[in-house]
Amino acid sequence: MPNSNAKLHSNHRGGREASRRELVSRSLQSAQHCLENQDFGTAYAHYLLVLNLAPELKTTVKETFQLTLVKWAEELDSLARIQDLFNCYEQALELYPNDEVICNSMGEHLFRMGFRDEAAGYFHKAVKLNPDFADAKENFYRVANWLVERWHFIMLNDAKRNLTYLRAIENAVRSGSKSVLDIGTGTGILSMFAKKAGACFVYACELSKTMYELARDVVAANNMEREIKLLHLKSLDIEIPKHMPERVSLVVTETVDAGLFGEGIVESLIHAWEHLLLPPKPKNQDISAGDYGRIIPASATIFGMAVECKEIRRHHRVGVQEVAGVCLSNSVQFFSPTYAAAGSEETVEPYTTEKLSRIPGGYRALTEPCQVMTVDFNDLQELKSLAARKPWKLSLPVTEGGILDAVVVWFVLQLDDEHSLSTSPSEETCWEQAVYSVQGLLDYSVKTGDTVMMEVCCQDCYLKIQKITSLPSECGMDFSDRDNVLSLGNEAELCNALAGLQTSTKQDGSTPVCVLESTEIALLNDIAYHECFKAAMSKVLLSLNPSKDLHSMDVDGHGSGINLQEHQNMSSLGVDPDAFYILDVSEGFSILPIIAGKLGPVRAYSSVEKDQHQAALNVIAEANHFPKETLEFWLSHLEEESVVLQRPKSDKLWSIIILDVIETSGLIQQEVMEKAAISRCLLHSGGKIFPQYVLVYGMLVESESLLLESAVQGTEPTLGFNIAPFINQFKVPVRVYLDLSTLPCVPLSKPEELLRLDLMNPLLNSPSREVKVQICKSGQVTAIPFWYHIHLDEDHSLNTFDEFSHWKQAAVVLDQPIPVQVGDELVLDVQHHKSNISITVKR
Repeated sequence: MPNSNAKLHSNHRGGREASRRELVSRSLQSAQHCLENQDFGTAYAHYLLVLNLAPELKTTVKETFQLTLVKWAEELDSLARIQDLFNCYEQALELYPNDEVICNSMGEHLFRMGFRDEAAGYFHKAVKLNPDFADAKENFYRVANWLVERWHFIMLNDAKRNLTYLRAIENAVRSGSKSVLDIGTGTGILSMFAKKAGACFVYACELSKTMYELARDVVAANNMEREIKLLHLKSLDIEIPKHMPERVSLVVTETVDAGLFGEGIVESLIHAWEHLLLPPKPKNQDISAGDYGRIIPASATIFGMAVECKEIRRHHRVGVQEVAGVCLSNSVQFFSPTYAAAGSEETVEPYTTEKLSRIPGGYRALTEPCQVMTVDFNDLQELKSLAARKPWKLSLPVTEGGILDAVVVWFVLQLDDEHSLSTSPSEETCWEQAVYSVQGLLDYSVKTGDTVMMEVCCQDCYLKIQKITSLPSECGMDFSDRDNVLSLGNEAELCNALAGLQTSTKQDGSTPVCVLESTEIALLNDIAYHECFKAAMSKVLLSLNPSKDLHSMDVDGHGSGINLQEHQNMSSLGVDPDAFYILDVSEGFSILPIIAGKLGPVRAYSSVEKDQHQAALNVIAEANHFPKETLEFWLSHLEEESVVLQRPKSDKLWSIIILDVIETSGLIQQEVMEKAAISRCLLHSGGKIFPQYVLVYGMLVESESLLLESAVQGTEPTLGFNIAPFINQFKVPVRVYLDLSTLPCVPLSKPEELLRLDLMNPLLNSPSREVKVQICKSGQVTAIPFWYHIHLDEDHSLNTFDEFSHWKQAAVVLDQPIPVQVGDELVLDVQHHKSNISITVKR
């Protein structure tokens, strides 16, 4: 009988196993059928069933499951079913917890939704799982720049800055300040300084999740995790006794930006004085430092001066009246965001930042440095009065004539009575300076004896310097009493002078205003860029319509063929004179469609999105006497804006498609080769993509600056604290937005062609290439800067290394310097994946 029962159970188990195998087989077949029919949701459900019933098939179906997940997630994303999307990824990660493809895909969705910290975690995990996974590496490099800003590396490598803070903290702790709060701790270095100095209780807060976790690892690696309490909070959210048992006697912070107030130091210190710090030291009383509150830095003094600088000018003022035959004069007023911020209710950073010691073309001081204001961080009432203080006038006597381009600002941080740090452009410092560009004047020239005047205020956590203008010396103001001139009062004489200056600024409200990014203004000022495109487009149109010579195709009326009146008459009759269709999908503001429209019977389509930009292009087109149908905005013709590259009409193809290939940062645009592949299918015979191909050039250099800006160099600059291995996890191999003309470096080789990207003939492309480079100077190779020759065709090209190019350059920074001698030969292994260029060096 027992044998019969065993047999029965065995048959039962065998039956269940057969049923399971049959269900798995049928589900696999159904999943494959659904995939073929692009029913990704049902296919995903079938795969989940298969993997739960038959875990042994994980390896077999892995790649197909990954594909199904990605496709289904994209569909869920398009339907805004976000919770369902994340549920799918959670299910997938339970099945494949260490799958780099799933981690990377999850990170991409998180990043698109704005969850950068979380996305970085998944990208980082994907790279750790597979260091050769190119997609994950590129994603991680891009998000790393957001999460751990590059200035962290520069400041941690600034041994002078670190030592000055250490000495000031040591003085405070040794004088009796034994409880310390570090606001905005970053990597935790100031907290560790306080603990090393002998503080009994150290607290540190950090809002960024990434930086908080990094600081936690750093503190633990330096054996201080039990002695420093880290809080993942804004300081404004710290409560006593919930987060700290009692008020502290010392707050240390470096939550300052190039304009001093831009990281919210005033608001955070007001809150600290009111809720987290002991009361300040009473005047004329000798009490222990542990019984009162104080702040490091104790105070700051802000300085400013007026400068002439071509580089600042070309990024903030349109200095040309005509571009490649298109008249800009008086049709539109162009401003950069910093000028628009002055009259805006939105909180916009009112300045840009520059390291003036490295700005291309240099700068020239037009005035002496002037004290703009001081602030005492240990005076609560003074901090409170800053935001409420009315704007005040400031005047700077001109000591050298020139062009008034900007007022630049820096500061001196007085950490205590003995120690200070200066961000002056004349100092060797890791800091940049704040730049308030001058815009909206009719005349920017000043001469010795004139006066630069401006209005100063502290508003929305920023130091604002606005209404910058100049007063000619002929106005007769007496500036012999220099101290009085630089005072912060609002003398009636100055007010009257300012009132009389209204005629020197543009006040015509009828002229349309267009706000452009500084890079877009630099592009408008790039005459060579536009002339090159004009010549290349003319060449294509002439080849497509050889019956007309080049001049006859100009619709401004100067040609001998279709002139403007004839073109308008034909259009008014509804006659399309076999127009050529041109599409410009370059990013940002572009006048290339208008330039194209002047070259003959053309229908030019712009892909600009902003209403203000479209209005400006329409005004410029009208000022240049364009027929209305010559310029159109492509996005208004599309049902789905995500699919920009389409036929112009069901029966038409494009003559020219203009693609944005290179970012202003110096990197290749993402998905540009995919866009080129689509574009080639949309061109009629003889049509062209611009550019047709791009050559990447580079050279070997020795540059300590690039090393310091890319990674923390050991423990020496951080005064023995072990920080480098942790923050260097977020280093990226490519530095962007470089100006090679002023980068401190020594060239060790001549420029070499590294790679070719052909948009018209993909058969000429290779994802990798080996390049032999001869060493012409002995030294240590630390980096490989690279730039581009952008060939619109064989006769017309642009060099992103040109002096007046709106593009910046980039550089691959090596992990370890390579010593070389004259005559050595190195081999560069150049790889191109999507928008990422990687270069490894072989002997």
